[in-house]
Amino acid sequence: MQTEELRLDGNAAGGVLRELFVQDMTAALGTCAGCGATGPVATLLEYGHGMGIVLRCPTCDTPVLRIVRTTGLLRVDLSGIRFLSIPSTIDE
Repeated sequence: MQTEELRLDGNAAGGVLRELFVQDMTAALGTCAGCGATGPVATLLEYGHGMGIVLRCPTCDTPVLRIVRTTGLLRVDLSGIRFLSIPSTIDE
């Protein structure tokens, strides 16, 4: 098969994206992009205030996840996560 025959638009990932974003994310394992420490999202340290939430690595204090709610949008910055492993409730 040619590369063009394997390429689909983002709608093709709709099912797995729907599964991903209904999971309990506190059980997901995240790897910090700053120090490489891996642990459950629930162990990150939250710094929240009126502008949003910042979750920091408990090992090196790197901002791992940022969440800001604006009018009609929820903005999520995952640039501090090197890898995220989310337990699936659907067996394949």
